[in-house]
Amino acid sequence: MGRLIIIAFLSFLASFNINAQIKLPALFTDNMMLQQEMDAPIWGWANKNEKITVLTSWDSKAYETKTDSHGKWLLKVKTPKADYTTYSITVSQGANSITINNILIGEVWLCSGQSNMEMPLKGFPGQPVLGGNEAIVNSTNNHIRFISVPRATVLQPNADFDGHWQVASPKTTGNFSATAWYFGSLLQEVLNVPIGMVEVSYGGSNVEAWMHAEMFKDFKNISIPKSKEDFKEAPNREPTTLFNGMLAPVVGYGIKGCIWYQGESNRDRPFEYKDLFKKMVTSWRGLWNQGEFPFYFAQIAPFDYTRFHQNNYLEKYNSAYLREAQLNASKELTHSGMAVLMDVGEKNNIHPANKEKGGNRLAYLALAKTYGMEGFEFESPEFNAMEIKGSTITVSFNNVPNGITSYNKEVLGFEIAGENKVFYPAKAVLRSKSVLLSSPQVEKPIAVRYLFKDFTTAEIFSTGGLPMSSFRTDDWYKD
Repeated sequence: MGRLIIIAFLSFLASFNINAQIKLPALFTDNMMLQQEMDAPIWGWANKNEKITVLTSWDSKAYETKTDSHGKWLLKVKTPKADYTTYSITVSQGANSITINNILIGEVWLCSGQSNMEMPLKGFPGQPVLGGNEAIVNSTNNHIRFISVPRATVLQPNADFDGHWQVASPKTTGNFSATAWYFGSLLQEVLNVPIGMVEVSYGGSNVEAWMHAEMFKDFKNISIPKSKEDFKEAPNREPTTLFNGMLAPVVGYGIKGCIWYQGESNRDRPFEYKDLFKKMVTSWRGLWNQGEFPFYFAQIAPFDYTRFHQNNYLEKYNSAYLREAQLNASKELTHSGMAVLMDVGEKNNIHPANKEKGGNRLAYLALAKTYGMEGFEFESPEFNAMEIKGSTITVSFNNVPNGITSYNKEVLGFEIAGENKVFYPAKAVLRSKSVLLSSPQVEKPIAVRYLFKDFTTAEIFSTGGLPMSSFRTDDWYKD
């Protein structure tokens, strides 16, 4: 963390005169949100080797520190419990000062990923968000604040970015992440506290771009570009470029947790995704130095990815393998959870219009697992075990407190196979919390697959309306 900060700061010096007066990062502007009940970091730049005083209006307390030999300073202020009072912070160096006004104290969430996180509430050109216009019209809420980091791909960590905090209103929300909006607005409504969101997303990006160089020491097949001449792919898919350009400036800002929607750009390398993703999550947590903060993520929705591989299709390009990697990661990461989106996929659109389901399901996870709320379903049904008796397999599931349902539709998405490893469609008989499977072509079944295809549509749900993920019980294909 220390080395990264030094690199980021030195790169910043190129555009900032160290003899200048006080400068604060974009994160510390009017309308900002601070995480409640924590020692919240605040930092900036000023003349070198000078005393800095930070005065917080909520407790009239003055905090002091000194700038280092480069003019950088950082201290932590103790924030109170969330309420709807607006506050101010004044940063002073001698006779010079900057005051940040209209500050709220609440719950702050980092929102990151690729295009399905980036997709704004107003939609992309020609690609709408279902109900987005109505949500924009009704978005006036002084207690929701957000800031977005602009796209940037660089080889060394940035120290700052161009941006500022905004207050939710029809004028501002249309350009903000739809997934993040539905997540944050539901939290604000249910928790009745201010909600702040820091959006850091870039369409088409792979997970490697959001990792810094030290995270790759166990991945010998990944090379870190040292110059643009080393780029083998688009800049937003090169290792470290988005971490440097977009995430580095917000590392350390006080947050409650993170939501993540990414994976589509790693579909062609699904078998390394779980380990890369886990390394990214654990490393981000280490950089923030806030312990194992909550990290909730969306499973990619079904889509016809074969269009990208019409002449060189390989079995691993089946996006069910990437969804499997995400499912497995959700079981191995602590303080985490995955929102299943099997029911929102669109065959010809990689950006599902129904962003409300994804945002709400991420909020369900946070409300239950982070904020301790009870009485509602928040996790999708998940494969538990199978029992084989003759030619019939009984499959049972976890996370089905009130059972499963197909909403009275025939279930056609199961396949079973015997020792020849050939899968055949299975007849499915639903019970309250299990499914009986059989096929006349398979006398001695040993393996089950459910919706294990590139594009498919959810068939089984919990009675709370949460779809079951695609899964397989075999490991016959490993790339």
